[in-house]
Amino acid sequence: MEESRDPLLQPNNVTESVNTNGDNSRFNLINRGGKNQNFIGPGFPGLKKRGHAVGNRSWIKIEQNGNSKVVELDKATVMRHCCLPARDLRLLDPVFIYPSTILGREKAIVVSLEQIRCIITADEVFLMNSLDGSVVQYKSELCKRLQEEKYHSDDLPFEFRALELALEFTCLTLDTQVKELEMEIHPVLDELAKSISTLNLERVRRFKGHLLALTQRVQKVCDEIEHLMNDDGDMAEMYLTEKKQRNSCNDLYDQVQGNIISTSTMGTGGPTLGMGMVSKSAPVSPVGSASASGSIKLQRAFSNISSHNKHGSLLSSSVTGEPENIDQLEMLLEAYFVGIDNTLNKLLSLKEYIDDTEDLINIKLGNVQNKLIKFELLLTAATFLATVFAVVTAVFGMNFEDDVFNEPNRFNWVVSISASLCGVLYICFLFYFKHKKVFPL
Repeated sequence: MEESRDPLLQPNNVTESVNTNGDNSRFNLINRGGKNQNFIGPGFPGLKKRGHAVGNRSWIKIEQNGNSKVVELDKATVMRHCCLPARDLRLLDPVFIYPSTILGREKAIVVSLEQIRCIITADEVFLMNSLDGSVVQYKSELCKRLQEEKYHSDDLPFEFRALELALEFTCLTLDTQVKELEMEIHPVLDELAKSISTLNLERVRRFKGHLLALTQRVQKVCDEIEHLMNDDGDMAEMYLTEKKQRNSCNDLYDQVQGNIISTSTMGTGGPTLGMGMVSKSAPVSPVGSASASGSIKLQRAFSNISSHNKHGSLLSSSVTGEPENIDQLEMLLEAYFVGIDNTLNKLLSLKEYIDDTEDLINIKLGNVQNKLIKFELLLTAATFLATVFAVVTAVFGMNFEDDVFNEPNRFNWVVSISASLCGVLYICFLFYFKHKKVFPL
């Protein structure tokens, strides 16, 4: 990768990271009244001098021929060169996290898709420089495709090739992440369905958080592409090459018309007679020949421009003002919309699988809870009857004299009858629960 500065930008717009004054210190000490003060400029004593490189960012500039180089540009230079407002550059700021966005402007397309953050013009791409693998792959793949395609014709203009590659990398990256999440989460869900444990529940909770975040990212990309497809004006705004050729055509047309008018004025500038009639002695005017040559030049210009325009909407839109033919971009967006929508459906299916697993777990937990309630109910009935039997033993345990204690057989009969009554009552409880359908027996 060649590191250089952009030659089309002003030298004073590209700031150096070294100190041009050659001082070793970062600020000058100026002695005033025997006291040393930190000073930079009039009226701001005590402030440290900032480096010249503050505000500059590293960009990768990719040209139409596939050449790339690293440039250091500040925000004002990028805004002026690409005719962008400051709010569009904030979308590309790596410090902030913004959702995926594709904006069509007058002379540029602002693309912020996952890690791919770039500004696409009709002639070049300014890619935010980063060590991220997606950025490096995007840069190398775009340069490779541009170098291969310059030897044969391609229907897509330069800006659409760069936009297509950004969409392709974004869709492939998101689809890969979805597949990896599926491979990780399916075994965990199957294990959780077999054995419910705190560890498995914690793992599923963590994967569900990743799934929610990934779904939001995919949904935002899908919504952004769908929004562009539904807005013909935004799609027409993205034909940067066509607009550039149209502007060149209009400038050439105005220039030729100006030449014709000036030639006509010079040709009719001879002496005239009253009522605006040209004198017979005036020289012959070359208006016809000049008009014919100007018309030939204009016709050639239009024919050259229309030959580069594959879908034939340039001349019609520039002359008649009719809407541009946006079928080319619409088909491009539709192809990637289908892919990203398929990825979104995978995430929704995975979310439904998680919900089904949660429902299965809740059913199992409800079954276990019902068994516990059944056991508790039976245990409560047995405890009640045991308490009744204990009352009988408590009565006989009191300190009083009775004839029943003189005959041991009576005591045995009392204990037997009490135990039998308790058993009969327990059976009655069971039939009562069955009649009320508290639980099947």
